[in-house]
Amino acid sequence: MNEIERYHAHMQECAAEAARIARAVAAGPDRLGDPTPCASYDLRTLVHHWVLYTSHGLEHRALRKDLPAELTERDFTADAAWAEEYAAQLDRAVAAWADPAVWAGDVDFGGGTAPAVDVASMVIKEMAVHGWDVARTVGEDVRISPEAGEFVLGVVERHGELYRQYDGFADPVPVAADAPAFERALGASGRDPQWRAA
Repeated sequence: MNEIERYHAHMQECAAEAARIARAVAAGPDRLGDPTPCASYDLRTLVHHWVLYTSHGLEHRALRKDLPAELTERDFTADAAWAEEYAAQLDRAVAAWADPAVWAGDVDFGGGTAPAVDVASMVIKEMAVHGWDVARTVGEDVRISPEAGEFVLGVVERHGELYRQYDGFADPVPVAADAPAFERALGASGRDPQWRAA
C-alpha cells in the first residue's frame, strides 16, 4: 500500500466512524443544545460544522469547487434523517478521493491554497477529533484503529500551530507519553481525553 492508498484507507475508516457517531446523536435529538468539549459550540453548532466540512467540504475540495451558500447556511439537524444523509454524503466524499490524481496539486484552503494531500489529511483529522467531541457529548467513545490514531496524531502535531493561529486548537493538555496515539492527539489539540458530559 502506497502513501495515498494508506491515507485513503484512514479516510474510509474515520468516515465510517463519523457516520456511526452521527447515528448515535440522531437517536437522542433532545441533546442538540448540550455543551461540548468545544467551549464555543453547543452540539447543534458543532454537528453543523462537522457535517459541512467533513462531508460536503471534503467532496467539494476533491472536485475543486466552492461550497455554495445553500450548504453553509443549512441547519443539517433540522432534517430528522440528517445522520443517514451525512453517512451517504461521507460515502460520496470518500469516493471522490479514490482517484489518486485528486491528491495531487493544490486546493483552496483558508483564503489561499494548500497541497491537496495536506487538506485531505486535516479533514480526516476533523472527522476523528470533532467526531470525538460529538461522541463524548452524547456519552459515546470514538473507535478507530491504532494506525488511524497514529495518523491523526501526526496531523495534529504537523499542523497544530496553524490551528492555534485561528483559534482552532486550545493550548495542549498534558497526556501520558505512553497513552494511545489518539489520546495524545486529543491532548495535543487542546482537549482533555477524560472529558465527559455533565
